[in-house]
Amino acid sequence: MAIEYAIKYERKVDEAFKLGALTGAIVNNEFDWLGVEAIKVYSIPTVAMNDYDIDGEHPFARYGTPGELQNTVQTMTITKDRSFTFTIDKKSYQDTQMTMEAGRALRRQIEQVVIPEVDTYRIAALATACPAGHKIATAASASNAYKLFLDAQEKIDEAKAPVNGRVALVTPAYYNLLKQDSSFIRNGDLSQGMLLRGQVGEVDGVPIIKVPSSYFPANTNFIITNRIAMVAPVKLETYRIHEDAPGISGWLAEGRIRYDAFVLNQKKGAIAANITA
Repeated sequence: MAIEYAIKYERKVDEAFKLGALTGAIVNNEFDWLGVEAIKVYSIPTVAMNDYDIDGEHPFARYGTPGELQNTVQTMTITKDRSFTFTIDKKSYQDTQMTMEAGRALRRQIEQVVIPEVDTYRIAALATACPAGHKIATAASASNAYKLFLDAQEKIDEAKAPVNGRVALVTPAYYNLLKQDSSFIRNGDLSQGMLLRGQVGEVDGVPIIKVPSSYFPANTNFIITNRIAMVAPVKLETYRIHEDAPGISGWLAEGRIRYDAFVLNQKKGAIAANITA
């Protein structure tokens, strides 16, 4: 006759790790998306300088040949409309020592699925918008990690992008190489200024945020950006729990988020990256 051994399920849940939002420091919220799904932004160019001609036949000709100042328009339309849903039957809740609690399950979904998806999408938008001349293709190593960072900074400096507001997103592997680089001098003090979520230090005054490599496009070691470069609206964010919804004896959880990320055309020069492919 078989013997049935007793089994005990612990009430504590083995939770997966969560990091929280890591890209809040790299976006700006200067645009108002209230009541609209798209925004148009004008880009207005400048004109070249001329040598003033005091002998010009017509007064206007002394300044050069005037032409109508042109402009371009960038249209930013929110495209991401994402959702999820799940149910928890009351039997599942009761017979798992109440570990299948709807509120905790919903929070777990937001922390472990929704937030990482938004972060990953924003980082991909930065990598895509990075100018070709600002993509450094050299593979990172313990002997050149710091130089690659300086090269990226040089690209941004040459584009006349502001120094203030720069932030670097780095993979753990690149961060380890940077710490091993003998020429690397760690600069800054985390106790000074505003702490950014995930910040692990500074390099030449640029806050470093370590981000899992799964959030980056393939073959990307780091991206330096400035929060003025990217607009990342969250147009709608709704999460709800229905108890005993029609046809369900238990809880129905639903979530919906509309979001997107756009790099402004005139601000792409503030981005540089180490992408080896």
